[in-house]
Formats: sequence, structure tokens, C-alpha cells
Amino acid sequence: MSSASLESTLELWSTTLRQAKQRIRPLFAAPSVAASAAADIAKGISDQDWVRLSAGAGTKGPRLFDWAYLPLATLRADALDAALDQSLWTRGLLVRRSLSDGALAYFTTWCPAGTPVERLAMVEGRRWAIEDAFETAKTELGLAHNESRSWHGWHRHVSLVMLAFAMLARVRRLANGPPPKTTIIAKLAGALVHSGDPARGDAAGA
Repeated sequence: MSSASLESTLELWSTTLRQAKQRIRPLFAAPSVAASAAADIAKGISDQDWVRLSAGAGTKGPRLFDWAYLPLATLRADALDAALDQSLWTRGLLVRRSLSDGALAYFTTWCPAGTPVERLAMVEGRRWAIEDAFETAKTELGLAHNESRSWHGWHRHVSLVMLAFAMLARVRRLANGPPPKTTIIAKLAGALVHSGDPARGDAAGA
């Protein structure tokens, strides 16, 4: 790939990323409805539509947010990709609200029809672990330390770094071993919680 071609490709990625981050990115509520911004669609969310869910474990415990899901259009999967089957999929808008300041974040979804909001929140929550993995690869293995002038050079650098990261993650897991057993602690806790349950006398005796 020539330098000009690489520059053009990187510019395309940059433009796409900027568009993805814009909160006013147009969305279609339905094939016959005019395009609307995510923030405008979210104005139709009522108080009853919000549900409090964890986006996964964080450094200080569960990462709790309020979530709302708005299905926009249900289509056959093969309508967008002929290689897919004829099952029904839903294009929707997932909205996350911060508990601290009420700030909203928007996520477009493409999922099997009937997918619960709990599932969507769980999938979105995995982004934190992915970002953490990339940050670790940058600081520990030099993922961002390259001056590639071609797509092949960049691709090889990133591939080798992520391969090394995967190997180190595996080695660390093997070195740490399984999590410590907490049988005794669990029995003691059970004795406190079920102190009046004679069927759990073994826990009290632990």
C-alpha cells in the first residue's frame, strides 16, 4: 500500500470515528419515518422505561447505570446481509444514564428480536474490559510505539503485540492458579445468616 493510500485509509477511519462519537448522529426510527437524532429519540423515554443494571464489575464494585432500550425497526436478517438467514433482528437504540450526573450515552444495536435490555447492557459493559486490555497492551508491550509507514507494517506490529499480550495473560492465569477456596468462610457466613436453621447445624459447628 502506498503512503497516499495509507493516508487516505487513516483519514477515512478518523472521519468514521468522529461521526460515531457525535451524539446527534442521525438514526432511522422506521423505514417510513424521517431520520432522527439519538438525543431526540431518547426524549420519548418515560420514567418507567429506565431499569438499573450493572455494566459489569469495576475496580470499586459493580458499575451501575440506568438503562433504557428503544426498538426502532424489526427486519429480516437477510434484508441487510444476504448471507444471513431469515430470522427477525431489531435495530434499536440503547441509552445509558449516569447515576452521578444524569449524563446520557447512546448505543445503536442490531440484535435478535426480543433480546432483553439486561443482555444488551451486559454486552455493552464488556467494552470496559476491552479498553482496559488495549491500555495494558499499550503501556506494557508498546502497542502504540510504532512508526509504521505501510498497512502491512502496522498490521504486523499490532498482531505480534496482541499475540504477546494473549500469551502473557495465559501465563499469568496459570501462575496465579485457581481462586482460593473459601469453604470455611462460606460456612461461617452461612451460620450467621441461617443461625436459626437447624438443618444448617454443620455450618455453625465449622
